[in-house]
Amino acid sequence: MMQLKIEDKFVFKQQALRWGNQHEYCAVFDSHQYQDPYSTFDLLIAVDSIATLETPYGDAFTKLEAFKNKHQNWLIGGLAYDLKNEVEDLTSHNIDSLAFPDLFFFVPKHLILIKGDDLAIFSNDAEQVLTAISNTSIEEEQSLPPIEINCKFSKKEYIKTVKQIQQEIVAGNIYETNFCIEFYKELTSLNPVQVYERLSQLSPTPFSSFFKWKDKYVLCASPERFLAKRGNKITSQPIKGTAKRGKNPEEDKAIKEALANHPKEQQENVMIVDLVRNDLTKSAKKGTVAVEELFGIYSFKQVHQMISTVVCEVDEKLSITEIIKNTFPMGSMTGAPKIKAMQLMENYEKSKRGIYSGAIGYISPNQDFDFNVVIRSILYDKNSKYLSFHAGSAITFYADAENEYEECLLKISAMLASVNGSVETN
Repeated sequence: MMQLKIEDKFVFKQQALRWGNQHEYCAVFDSHQYQDPYSTFDLLIAVDSIATLETPYGDAFTKLEAFKNKHQNWLIGGLAYDLKNEVEDLTSHNIDSLAFPDLFFFVPKHLILIKGDDLAIFSNDAEQVLTAISNTSIEEEQSLPPIEINCKFSKKEYIKTVKQIQQEIVAGNIYETNFCIEFYKELTSLNPVQVYERLSQLSPTPFSSFFKWKDKYVLCASPERFLAKRGNKITSQPIKGTAKRGKNPEEDKAIKEALANHPKEQQENVMIVDLVRNDLTKSAKKGTVAVEELFGIYSFKQVHQMISTVVCEVDEKLSITEIIKNTFPMGSMTGAPKIKAMQLMENYEKSKRGIYSGAIGYISPNQDFDFNVVIRSILYDKNSKYLSFHAGSAITFYADAENEYEECLLKISAMLASVNGSVETN
């Protein structure tokens, strides 16, 4: 291991990202200076692989446990939404144009951690790594041609579908669900590093990530933590409740206060908090599940979000993979009741979610872990040149379909700008 002080984090990050992208496997997890009591670093960069695991659902969590036990090291990877079919008796039948693996992890050959001004490089070739990064040039940003992004739903279809989903609520089949739609562009070329940096500039978030798995990319501006383990404590921070930023401080403050006191947003949030509490009881010591914060309002560059924090003490008899499996997929992206909501959304949605509304993150050598929720993310296959991003919102009985559609457009605004795209909303 090499330790030193870093002089210019911004330049180092740019160089390290470009150096990492030259390899088949690369992950960058960036907190963008957000203060988070549960995080242990500001920036993690993992590059190249000692070993990899790539598997479809079926016995994926069992394979992950074996992989973890074999490699007592950092594990960096992703969990696709369709692992739901392994966790519960569910299926996925929608079109999948990206074909991300259901579960994929790598043991990095080189790992870099930055906390404050302290830089640590974990590698057998730390000197060479530092030299290679320092010698990596930062090219000038290229202007992007405008592209027209398609959507699997027209606005009219979206509104009709939301009303059909609300009939499921009237019938008592569900109370709330997360309905997602895909925006996409076929046969388009982009520079993933440049697009990620533009996205990070437009929408810096505490769970931002650049993840390269062979020819597939996740360019992520997620504000949401799925699940973290620190010692014997498990933390989940579901988001439900979104509002746009104001044009000036006064308007911004009013919007923030309105979100904090909005009955529908509180209703959505508390339903998911109850769902997460129930999920955590499967991994918790009896009587330790607690809500640390309810209806917290957090501001990001693009939006205000209502975030709650649910914690527990972990049952030490359980393995890490059992803890993750017990809560997957995350309640904020499913609905309540969880299984029925997932069944119904498979019928109402037109695209397989894949890694969207799944999670990416790490497992550390001391058996801690931290995974985000893959939302506000640009997904790209460099081989097929398929570009995709999803957006979803919570549908309840009181939801207004027009407003939910506008919320989806708000959520993709930074992603659209990052690729210089526009959407036809007819």
